[in-house]
Amino acid sequence: MNRIDPSRVPPVIDMTPDGRFREPLRPHAAPGVPVSVKLLIGAVLVAVLAGTAAVAALALWVVSMLLPVLLIAAGVAWATFKYRQWRGGSLGGQRNLFRR
Repeated sequence: MNRIDPSRVPPVIDMTPDGRFREPLRPHAAPGVPVSVKLLIGAVLVAVLAGTAAVAALALWVVSMLLPVLLIAAGVAWATFKYRQWRGGSLGGQRNLFRR
């Protein structure tokens, strides 16, 4: 028995003898996006998200490694400032320009 595949049946064109169509042509249903293209798009999205997560993790790691160093440096700078202020030393601040 010979079965006809519905996707292979040619369209029927219903025309009048003078060459006009009896009803307006409907656009042929375009085939959907192939599964391989959908998989490719999904894989690219997963790769972009994974790359973004990796960069964010690296940035967080760098900040966590530098934070103690920055806190110690800030503490030393503050202690130096307070010590020089206590000793009455000049920190390059205000000077009396009109002093004779």
